[in-house]
Amino acid sequence: MYVRHLTAVTTTAAAYTMTAGRAGASFAALLGLAGVVVGGLALARPAGRLGIGSGRLGAGVALAAGLIGMALGGLVVATSDGGIGTGNGRAGAYVALAVGLIAVVLGGLALARARRTA
Repeated sequence: MYVRHLTAVTTTAAAYTMTAGRAGASFAALLGLAGVVVGGLALARPAGRLGIGSGRLGAGVALAAGLIGMALGGLVVATSDGGIGTGNGRAGAYVALAVGLIAVVLGGLALARARRTA
């Protein structure tokens, strides 16, 4: 009984250590944030302008970035063995899931607008 308690101890990472979970969650959150920016630009700009943040291209980029960010965030949540604050990137993965969902919604709205106007 005492051996189980000794082996069940989880180690936490230092506050400034970049673990694999933290790196994956940070990348997923930044990818989702890029999707939010591009999706917002695609909603704000008319479809006739050139650039990545307008029309169907911007909507597609926002959808793709949001979905990939959500998938990476979900992967980090599924594979982290500790809770929030242990250095496994779980909190960042939750942020990535939320930001990725916002990017997907903005991309979907921009795609619906691009289809309606074209």
